[in-house]
Amino acid sequence: MDLTMPQLPLSAASCVVLAAIAFLMIVLIRAVTQEAVPSFQVELSEAEAQDSISAAKYTPSKSSTTDQIPCYDPGNMQLLGHLPAMTSAQVKSVVADAQTAAKEWKHSSFKQRKLLLKAILKYTVEHQQQICRVSSRDSGKTAVDAALGEVMVTCEKIWWLIKHGQKWLKPEHRSAGIMMFYKSARVEYHPVGVVGAIVPWNYPFHNIFNPLSAAVYSGNAIVIKVSEHASWSSLYYGRIIKAALKSVGAPEHLVQIVTGYAEAGNALVTSGVNKLIFVGSTEIGKKVMQAAAQNLTPVVLELGGKDAFIICDDANLAETVPTAMKGAFFSCGQNCAGAERFFVQEAVYDDFLNQVAEVTKKMRQGPALGGGPIDCGAMCMPGLAEKVADLVGDAVQHGAKVLAGGHVVQHPSGGQFFAPTVLANITSDMRIWREEVFGPVLAVMKFRTDAEAVALANDCPFGLGSTVFSSSRARANAIAHQLQVPVPPV
Repeated sequence: MDLTMPQLPLSAASCVVLAAIAFLMIVLIRAVTQEAVPSFQVELSEAEAQDSISAAKYTPSKSSTTDQIPCYDPGNMQLLGHLPAMTSAQVKSVVADAQTAAKEWKHSSFKQRKLLLKAILKYTVEHQQQICRVSSRDSGKTAVDAALGEVMVTCEKIWWLIKHGQKWLKPEHRSAGIMMFYKSARVEYHPVGVVGAIVPWNYPFHNIFNPLSAAVYSGNAIVIKVSEHASWSSLYYGRIIKAALKSVGAPEHLVQIVTGYAEAGNALVTSGVNKLIFVGSTEIGKKVMQAAAQNLTPVVLELGGKDAFIICDDANLAETVPTAMKGAFFSCGQNCAGAERFFVQEAVYDDFLNQVAEVTKKMRQGPALGGGPIDCGAMCMPGLAEKVADLVGDAVQHGAKVLAGGHVVQHPSGGQFFAPTVLANITSDMRIWREEVFGPVLAVMKFRTDAEAVALANDCPFGLGSTVFSSSRARANAIAHQLQVPVPPV
């Protein structure tokens, strides 16, 4: 597996980030090796252990089966096997087992919960290559994207829970008010029971272990329904979970994984879980909320994103361009909180376009495993490359200009690819302005004033994140504070 860094320009800020990542890994390795943290081993199949395998080719069919899920590598279409599409009755049986486990686990100590997370963290740190290989094979992302977007992010979240989780779950005292001066009041945090999670395909490892870690640390059981487009990896990740649970004496059914289609997802939503997490499209999110309302199940939704990336005329392009390209092309653009709308002030508009187009044309694309180094991997979901091509085509018809890429790639491997693309002259009457792309497209629009940039960025139904680049922190903050998003980095 090739962990060569992509051929993108590295700014000073990027070097600082990489140094910080290296430092974090050192801290984590020391933390999990200096304590008496359980160790365990997980057996690997050939496809999990080897970069290159021999396997038949899979051809997607429009007439999908309902009893099994075909699993394949989107980078070369090698068939990895089939997993069961679980029925409603099977899912409800899984939830019932989780409810039994939850009754036991809610009495667990923070010491035991921390030990479970430390065991998972230790295995993750010591087996990064295998974890990244499996993620790359199932989702098509590069090994570097898997290392940064799957392993590092997951490790950091687990480590935060270990260090700070107990503090934020302790009872908190509150004022009882003047009328109740003779009483005391406090807020207590109790496990809800069984958490259900329906997660997408773009980050197979992170999307399982992210909800898992928070749920079990809070004293809950969890049932996770993985996407039918990235189910194969759940076999290995599920074995990791089972071994970790056993190593600390946790209930066997505390964490369980469900595979299937819409029937399995609907069954989980309506099964009587005590809280539900859904990450995915807005359209499906509405259906999940509607179904959950029948049992008044609390729902947490993370839906589509179309982040704005604002570049002011005083921004240092040497710092900005690498970050912009990472925002557009990381994991082949298949990110919920990924940059999709680039607003560049007119004074630096042409220079920015020239720089990003030059580098984009040089990006290497292909299967994540078994070949040479690549900068951009495959499109995980069948038909997604064609959908991105349709959005780009509509933009071109309405006046946009393709400066790099802009087409479906017919790769010798037979995989699902769309070329890294730079689009200029984007306008608000194009579909790509409002629809989530979820692909490797850096779409650029020119703006004149800061007020115009704010208005353009806020003209969007999505609001996951944004980014502002300026050499003036005061100016960047002034813009960021006006954006209708929860987390605007500057």
